[in-house]
Order: sequence, then C-alpha cells, then structure tokens
Amino acid sequence: MRISAALVLLAAAAPCAAQQKNPQIEAIVAAIQPARIEARIRKLASFHTRHTLSRTDSDTQGIGAARRWIKSELDACGKAAGGRLKVEFDSFIQQPQRRVPKPVEIVNVVATLPGAQAPNRIYVVSGHYDSMPSSPVDPEKDAPGSTDDASGTAVSMELACVMSKHRFDATLVFMTVAGEEQGLLGATGWAKNAKEKGLDIAGMITNDIVGSSTGADGSKHDKTLRLFASGLPALINARTPMLEQIARSGGESDTATHQLGRHLKEMGERYVPGFTVELIPRADRFLRGGDHLPFLERGYAAVRFTEPVEDYRHQHQNVRIVNGVQQGDLPDFVDFDYVAKVTQVNAAGLASLALGPATPRDAAIETVQLENDTTLRWSANDEPDLAGYRIVWRELGWPTWQHSREAGNVTRFTLPGISKDNFVFGIIAVDRDGNASPASFPRPWRPAAQ
Repeated sequence: MRISAALVLLAAAAPCAAQQKNPQIEAIVAAIQPARIEARIRKLASFHTRHTLSRTDSDTQGIGAARRWIKSELDACGKAAGGRLKVEFDSFIQQPQRRVPKPVEIVNVVATLPGAQAPNRIYVVSGHYDSMPSSPVDPEKDAPGSTDDASGTAVSMELACVMSKHRFDATLVFMTVAGEEQGLLGATGWAKNAKEKGLDIAGMITNDIVGSSTGADGSKHDKTLRLFASGLPALINARTPMLEQIARSGGESDTATHQLGRHLKEMGERYVPGFTVELIPRADRFLRGGDHLPFLERGYAAVRFTEPVEDYRHQHQNVRIVNGVQQGDLPDFVDFDYVAKVTQVNAAGLASLALGPATPRDAAIETVQLENDTTLRWSANDEPDLAGYRIVWRELGWPTWQHSREAGNVTRFTLPGISKDNFVFGIIAVDRDGNASPASFPRPWRPAAQ
C-alpha cells in the first residue's frame, strides 16, 4: 500500500518545468536588443584601455572616460523610464597591493531600481568594465576588453535600461565594477559595505566573459551558457553550524547558491526556448575567479555566467598577430546575438526573482519517527499577495527538481508514501500571479523535548 501511494503521488506530481509563463517577463525578455548591446560593446572597446590604473583625465581614453560614459548611458535610460532608476558612482581608495603599485581610486557605477513591495530584499547583477592586456599592471597598452568584460558590462546596462521601465516587488541593483583584474577590488568593496550595512542581498549574478560562442577550434556553441553555482566552499571556510546540518542531511548540493542556480537555469530555459544553461556545481573555473566570489565569502548566494568554451587568445592578451593568428580581446570576436541571448537568460531569472516572493524561512524536515512519509514545515512568508507554497523533490544525485506538488497556503505539509530517505526536498513560495521563489532546503527538525 505504501508503494502504491507513492506511485500515485509521483504520477500526480507536475514536472517543475511545466509552469506557465508570466507575460511581464516575456515582454522584458522580448525587449532585449542585440543592436544596443553591440553598440555598447564597441563603444567600451573604443576607449583604448579601461585598465584600472589607466588615465582618468581624458574624455576618449582610459577608465575615467569609460565610467563617465557608462553613467551617462544609465542616466539617460533612467530618465526615459521616469526617473526611478538611481545611478551613482560608488568609490573608494585602494591602497597598494600585488597588482596595485600605488593608491588608486576604484569607482563602481551602480544603478538601483527600488522595489515596490519588498525594497529591502535586493538582487544584484554585475559585469566588470575594467580591462587589461597581457600584464595586469600595464595601463598603457591597448586593452579593448570586448569579451572580458565589455560583454558582461553590456548585459548589466541592457538589463538596467529595459527593466527600469517595469515595477518589481524587490529591489534590483545593476552594477558595472572596476578593479576586477587587480583582484576583484570593486566587487569586494561593494560587498563589504553591503555586509557592514546588513543589506539583504537575496542573490547576486556576475556576467564575466559572456561574449563569444566560438571555441578556439572554431566550434559553435551559441545555444549554451555555463552557470557556476556552489556555496559549499564558502560554508566550509566559514565553519558555520549550517555546515554540519547540511552534511548530515545530504544537502551538499543544496546551499542557497545552488538553489539560486537551479532557479536561474529553470527560468532562463523557460523564457529563452532552445537555449541550455549548463549548471556547474563549482564556485568558478579552475585558476580563475569572478566578482561573485566576494559575495559568496560574505554569506550571500552568488553565481557566475560564462560562455561555454573560452578562447584564451582573446583574454588578457596584447593586441598583436602571432604566427598569423590575431591575439587580443577585440570586438571582431564577439557574437552580439549570443550576448543578447545571455542577457535574456539574465532578464528572465532576475525578473522572476524580483517579482516573486522571498524564499521560505526556517524550512525543516521532520525527523520524529521511523516512517515512509515526509513531513515538511516552514515559517509563513509575509507577502500580501502570497498564494501558497510548492513542494519540490528530486532523486538523490539528480541536479534539478523533478517533481512538484502544490501545498496550499499552509506551513506544514505531508507527502504520504514518499520517503525522506530517498529524495531531496525543497519548499518554494508562490504568489497569486504564479511567480515563484527559489527553493529553501529543509534541515532536520525534532521537537525540543526530544
């Protein structure tokens, strides 16, 4: 009878990908324009170099000219959208270190779109606008930085300009940061300040090297994007009590960062048909790092989007020809239609996060007695438009959610005949428009007396 009940429940459970599309998100995705993205990437590449140590007194060359142009573009978008997008410079003085031979001002360009219902819940998307040639301390050589990372900067700018025309429940922050090539300096400064202020950064995305769909061997990968998502190393380094609970319950692939990655993959593939987001359970590539890492280190859920097959001849290279082969990060090697698809994937994920409710708090799985049922509990969300909750689950070792069941507007729910020993579970909040939060991983719970 237990087996029969389980089979009936699994048969009735809806696949997670079967959810309907939100017309507002569809409109946002459709508004992304490759031509605008191309124009911005070419403009950024035209500044000769955007090295963090380059000149700031020119209107046509160097990082100073680049950041002033970025701000003017975002200011214009904000004005066109009614003035709700707040654009400002965020700066600090970086003292000398390994890749910074003298004190230098690090200036991030930050555009904030306040949320209407939950303004304290914040989602951040970023690209770094600085560039570098072969040497990280050479501010003079040509460094167009088209793929690394004018592409990610253009993604952030396009998102800000398109999404500022819409209203969201949560706050969105669109950043272009400096000092990435010198050691993630701009992102570290902003994340450090956010932590000190106690900001609720519910999710952070960096787009770094998202410009090319062509590998070094000429192979095309224009329908694939890598998403690096793992919060486990940060938990291990922090040695938080959460780590022991995750280890005991098999949740090594279910940190908040993993859940953010699953959500972005599902939304990106739902709204950009034929496109695949490859979910990679690592914080980043080997020997490399991006601007999401300072957020991870401070306990925030943070992920990185990167093109599927990198061509290292077009990263961190002086512009030159070697044995008849062009080196350097030039606009000629950027696939602008591909960057637009990457932007659409970001837009779908960000919009769904900012329109939807917060991830349920205090998620727990009851471990009170030996049984083949699974009972989950959680604390109630406080959104006024909350419709209820959805239980999702997957087989052990499976990367994404396979099954779901609507639980209604309750804070405790039992799945009869589905053993907690055989599956991994999650709890999702859903509003009346069908917008859903990322899943919350339930940790073991027993009454205090036991």
